[in-house]
Amino acid sequence: MTQEQLAMLLGVSRQSVTKWEAAKSYPEMDKLLKICQIFECSLDDLVQGDLTGRSPDPAAATVPAGPPTDVCGYDEHQRMMAFKVPTGVAAILVMCGISFLFEGSFSFMGGDPDTLMIVLILLGVLVGLAFVVPAGMEHAAFMKAHPYIEDFYTEDDRASARRDLSRAIVAGIAAIFVGVACIMVFGEHRDTELQGLCLLMLFVALGVWLIVRYGMLFGRMNIAEYNKSAAEELEMEDIVNAQVEDEIRDAMIAHKRSNKKLGAICGAIMIAATIIGLALLFIPVFAAADPSDFDPVGTSAMWFWVAWPVGGMICGIVAVLMEGFSREK
Repeated sequence: MTQEQLAMLLGVSRQSVTKWEAAKSYPEMDKLLKICQIFECSLDDLVQGDLTGRSPDPAAATVPAGPPTDVCGYDEHQRMMAFKVPTGVAAILVMCGISFLFEGSFSFMGGDPDTLMIVLILLGVLVGLAFVVPAGMEHAAFMKAHPYIEDFYTEDDRASARRDLSRAIVAGIAAIFVGVACIMVFGEHRDTELQGLCLLMLFVALGVWLIVRYGMLFGRMNIAEYNKSAAEELEMEDIVNAQVEDEIRDAMIAHKRSNKKLGAICGAIMIAATIIGLALLFIPVFAAADPSDFDPVGTSAMWFWVAWPVGGMICGIVAVLMEGFSREK
């Protein structure tokens, strides 16, 4: 087993394994226990014993020899994500499209005639969440278990993913255009308008599924971005104890601190925006001679909601400036 392969199984960098072998550093307890599971030995044998005399078992080999390979299931995990997330989004769009066919056709106990339509939309949302939420939880657990991945993809893998993404974008846009054509054809007549809306949503769902799925499959090969995202999800204590190079650890800590500063600044900006928005809403009311005759049109109360979009844009500007002028790499 190569250093890269063991590092992938443990979720650490290859340099960490090199330091362990050179006795320059030692694994944390959770890594020691995982090493015991991988090599099927006890903790005493691993730390104090001698396993060099144990005859190898070819049937127990879990990884091939050679360059870094995906021995921790990263690619399989990312493919799972690239299926569940777009499927969840597409399920919501599909159920919304089907619901158009039942608009005004059913009412419960003389209530709203769109009851069945609303139920179908809610059902679509539930189905979509049933795909997206577990996928997100599994991804968070995977990132915590494997905060660092060695890049094992080849240039051929990346070229193939780019080709697939290009085809998916073309096919997805074509599907959306077909949906638009359907609404243009069927929407001309009132009797077929709902069928046109249904077909539009179905083709949009297909286009979105293709683009999102193959976009995620292409994005999975950006191992550096995955490692960066994993660092953002970890707590500061986990980063300090992570078995990675000192340079990588320092960069992760600096990035975490920068994100905390940005979060505090944006929180203060949005609180100020809320105060300004509420002031614009209520001050004209109390300033009026007769509050009961107050007309918001033409006053600042009409524009109170602008405070939050402006606050969001200021947060974006602050984030760009902090990223651009930060001295930490």
